[in-house]
Amino acid sequence: MRKPRKRSFQELVMENKRQLLNDREAIEKIEAKLEQKHLGKAE
Repeated sequence: MRKPRKRSFQELVMENKRQLLNDREAIEKIEAKLEQKHLGKAE
């Protein structure tokens, strides 16, 4: 039985990116968080 191959950090990042691009809800949550962060710094 073969040992599962470990993925490199770069491969994990690319996979995450692909999943996020397909998940509109997650993108909107991140955008809202960033917007709140910006608004907090503006005051």
